[in-house]
Amino acid sequence: MSQSDRGLRRLAAGTLLVAFQGTVAPEWVLRELEQGLGGVTLFGFNVADPGQVSELTAALRGAGEPVISLDEEGGDVTRLAYHVGSPYPGNAALGAVDDVELTRRVYRAIGSELAACGINLDMAPSADVNTEADNPVIGTRSFGADAKLVARHTVAAVEGLQSVNVAACVKHFPGHGATRVDSHLAIPVVDVDLDVLRERELAPFRAAVGAGARSVMTAHVAVPAVTGETPATLSSAALTGLLRGELGYDGVVITDALDMRAITRSVGLAGGAVLTLAAGADLLCLGPLPTYDDVQAIIAEIVSAVREGRLPLSRLEEAAARVAALRTWFGAPASVAAEQNVVGLHAARRAVRLTGAAEPLVEPLVIEVDTPPTIAVGDVPWGVGPWLPDAEIVRVKPAAADVPALLAKAVNRSLVVVVKDAHRHQASQELVSALVAARPDATVIEMGLPVWRPDSAAYIATYGAARANAQAAIELLTA
Repeated sequence: MSQSDRGLRRLAAGTLLVAFQGTVAPEWVLRELEQGLGGVTLFGFNVADPGQVSELTAALRGAGEPVISLDEEGGDVTRLAYHVGSPYPGNAALGAVDDVELTRRVYRAIGSELAACGINLDMAPSADVNTEADNPVIGTRSFGADAKLVARHTVAAVEGLQSVNVAACVKHFPGHGATRVDSHLAIPVVDVDLDVLRERELAPFRAAVGAGARSVMTAHVAVPAVTGETPATLSSAALTGLLRGELGYDGVVITDALDMRAITRSVGLAGGAVLTLAAGADLLCLGPLPTYDDVQAIIAEIVSAVREGRLPLSRLEEAAARVAALRTWFGAPASVAAEQNVVGLHAARRAVRLTGAAEPLVEPLVIEVDTPPTIAVGDVPWGVGPWLPDAEIVRVKPAAADVPALLAKAVNRSLVVVVKDAHRHQASQELVSALVAARPDATVIEMGLPVWRPDSAAYIATYGAARANAQAAIELLTA
């Protein structure tokens, strides 16, 4: 391979954030890092404990200068606490409190925990304005439905993370909040005119750009007024025209995972890589599915696209320069006192809301209504079990639940019903309604968005299903 060929391959590899299975870096990842690979994205299956993550990131840094990223949003979407649930409430809880200094403190604590593990970029916060209650992928990941509230908390989150030298990645541009489709599965459409888009969806991103956000993540959503039927990730009108031009952003643009079906089922993995680079992306998050062979094929396709004139070499050079500037910014991680558990629980306690009066618990039966996890969240534990060790906990699938048997089990006992995003699941609503109709003294705990509620004696809204949210709810119930 000639020197120019090696240089071109190095530029192509430098645009990729790869993933891998297991808790130890494979040899191919270390080898590619030595040859210019952009970095890695970690997932829950890469995490055992903080010490192991520190060893993993040290090994990665020993092979190059990687961007080491993951999704640590607090709340439902967590990677460091994937096996136990997050000690931080998510954005919906922080938006419900609406104290920007608290949001800044929570994200500073998250950032300090990431920095201590050697992670330098957090794919957070979600700046989506969640105007669609039936949104299957955003929900409690959003600060709320009001653009101004979302904008001010997005700024606070960016400032909190970046105060400890962890780059924020504000997502999902140009906004995933007004959708009813999960872009992991298909291409959602945000069908609003430019005036609405500017006033609503773009407001938090404009604020984040003003706050110096180091990276912005694209969304695989089509916005007909801007992108036609093309997902924003593949649209130069969205990334170069709107984000770079109108919003004046000059930081790193990172794609949402390219292995999502909105991309793979439309243009394919390698094809999507070339198209998004041409549109203006700088780092391509490949997601957890692509193998080493896939990575090789993507690099080869980018190289071919440059040679064939489908992708300007200057575009790769521009991306490399932006990523190099980000690496320079990382510098040495800032030293910060660990306050994460304190501030996380404090925030969750401020967010939790009780309507009605909860009676003292007597031999409580807790019925947790099973809710399928989204792809973004994954199979993170949730529920109130850790905080009610003496209670009987029964988790049921709503469509298969035996209501008479559950009610018989609850005779002469306190009944607590725990649900998540009941407004999105008709079977959950029907089960909760049947239980509460027979036991109006029951307490219902909603661990998603409190959009739908039954007529129970007591109703607790946590605005999230993290460990901290559950603890705050049970403290309120047992106070």
